[in-house]
Amino acid sequence: MAKQKADNSYDASQIQVLEGLEPVRKRPGMYIGSTGYDGVHHLIKEIADNCIDEAIAGYASRVDVRIQSDGGINITDDGRGIPIDKHEKTGLSTLETVLTVLHAGGKFGGGGYKVSSGLHGVGSSVVNALSTKFIAEVVKNGSLYSIEFARGATVQALKKIGKTDRPTGTSITFYPDS
Repeated sequence: MAKQKADNSYDASQIQVLEGLEPVRKRPGMYIGSTGYDGVHHLIKEIADNCIDEAIAGYASRVDVRIQSDGGINITDDGRGIPIDKHEKTGLSTLETVLTVLHAGGKFGGGGYKVSSGLHGVGSSVVNALSTKFIAEVVKNGSLYSIEFARGATVQALKKIGKTDRPTGTSITFYPDS
């Protein structure tokens, strides 16, 4: 039997409460299984699956995945584009909400997708949390919008970049953390 320590108190002061994306950064393996190559593949699959759902639902006709020479991963679709309007519950843009809040997305209530290949895993917010740099660009209403993060924290708020000829779509570029 293990020898008990003299101070055997166990109280509320010893309980940690992790908030936001902090649990993902603290224990990434719980979310992506590994911090090695398999974990990076999981991050890529997470973003690609969202694009594929746009295609399965009939909203996208193209999904491109690019591995960049600087180590970044770019995944783009010509789907509807992640919503950019203000989210009622968070007060943030919906784009920022789905990229910074665990368990936020369009597949939970059935309103965003009538057809989906399922809830694939951990969500885009986990990819954001585990990336040194994460850039989301969305085309909606003839305009290009951009937002940037570092390890899950917003470093550049959502801003309108300007007009574009592209009708709609989402482009995610992320740099997996080491």
